[in-house]
Amino acid sequence: MTSVPNIGSSIGNLINGEWHHDGAERQVLHKFTGEVLAVAHDATPDVVTAAVTAARAASESPLQPYERFEILRKVADAIARDRERLALEVCRESGLTLKDCLGDTDRAVQTMQISAEEAKRITGEIVPIEAAPGFEHRMAFTLRRPVGVVGAITPFNSPLNTVAHKVGPALAAGNAVVVKPSPFTPIAAATLSSMLLEAGLPPGLIGLVLGPGDPVGTALVADERVDFFTFTGSTATGKAISSRLGMRRATMECGNVSGTIVCADANVRDAAEQCGRGAFRKAGQVCTSVQRIYVHADVYDEFLGHLVTSASALVVGDPEDEKTDIGPMISEAAARRAEEWVGEAVGQGARLVLGGIRSGAAMSPTILTDVPPAARVVCEEIFAPVVSVIPFKDFDEALRVVNDTPYGLQAGVFTRDLNKALEAARRLRVGGVVINATSSTRADLMPYGGVKDSGYGVEGPRYAIREMTEERLVLLEPARPLDGER
Repeated sequence: MTSVPNIGSSIGNLINGEWHHDGAERQVLHKFTGEVLAVAHDATPDVVTAAVTAARAASESPLQPYERFEILRKVADAIARDRERLALEVCRESGLTLKDCLGDTDRAVQTMQISAEEAKRITGEIVPIEAAPGFEHRMAFTLRRPVGVVGAITPFNSPLNTVAHKVGPALAAGNAVVVKPSPFTPIAAATLSSMLLEAGLPPGLIGLVLGPGDPVGTALVADERVDFFTFTGSTATGKAISSRLGMRRATMECGNVSGTIVCADANVRDAAEQCGRGAFRKAGQVCTSVQRIYVHADVYDEFLGHLVTSASALVVGDPEDEKTDIGPMISEAAARRAEEWVGEAVGQGARLVLGGIRSGAAMSPTILTDVPPAARVVCEEIFAPVVSVIPFKDFDEALRVVNDTPYGLQAGVFTRDLNKALEAARRLRVGGVVINATSSTRADLMPYGGVKDSGYGVEGPRYAIREMTEERLVLLEPARPLDGER
């Protein structure tokens, strides 16, 4: 076991409670200053195999529900205790602002607390088998049992809470779990793994393998002893993983081009302020980030004015400064791609209302209007602080264009008209419809997942536990009397 990594430390791969520091070195950089925070050691395929072997062996002796509860509760308490330090750690390795990271750390506490409670609530159901002809004297019920080994592949944009959303439910369900975090942000995953061991988790039930998707993620997916995968990342990667799983199950939380509709009867100022926060928090690097806003023509100018005013006040800079609203993106390459897409849209006739300025990995909050429907900024996930504002006159048409995308994670609708709210709930083909808030709205206890190219399966501890367990039927037949018995 090791202490929580500090700046300049070495982060190894975790196998059966021991940290291995013998892989190729990869620097983990402060995303604003470029300072080396830690040196991570990439796993080889053999290291991945060893981690899965340890997890498989540990999964054969699952903890009892109350033991799972106690361990996860202790970890939730430890995260709460170390809130400021952990938030700063995440801020440095991800480039997300300290304000965002404090919020994510608080959410990780909730995620682990909910997972702990749900560990004690896993239940099957009574099956009314006696209603079937010939089964009048039988009884039946179902159990939910752990799948065995869970493979968790996580992104950079929420390096603590997203890991918690995978590890917490996996352990609560009685599984072992092997985590592969983003190579950009391995520190938070190592920290959480250390906390689990310190809370008394048997060593083999948590493994950590570091490095890029290929070869590390590829080796993890290829190991058929991993029974279930939980993935958050791009649609392209999600499809590649799904194609290799065969009959194994998974939850895939993939990309989106989130749409939010603002109707004429909405509180326009409130909608604009919420959309600004939803578009620009975490530098737009959120799968539910507000990317397309459809505003009724009657309030379009008013909405745009409020949005520009609120966005103009946002501070771009050092994410450790409490006054900063937008830190750097995960890399300069990601910021350059966003800048290119904005330039491309302007070249196609879009109007740049605000921003579009890049400095290294930092991108200023950017607002576009008059965007052609075929522009990539409204057709593909930009994952940057860029939003397009588009007028509409007919509510049916607004619903159609929000649906007119391969993706379907979440959507927002601002209206005081109950009929429109219900119509949106029925017709928007997304995993979640949020009324009077944006697409970028999530509570950690709620079911969360998409449709179409946004993936399949559901997160949120209670719902993830159902995904990560198998349903088993138990049918009770009356024992037949022995010879000579009545």
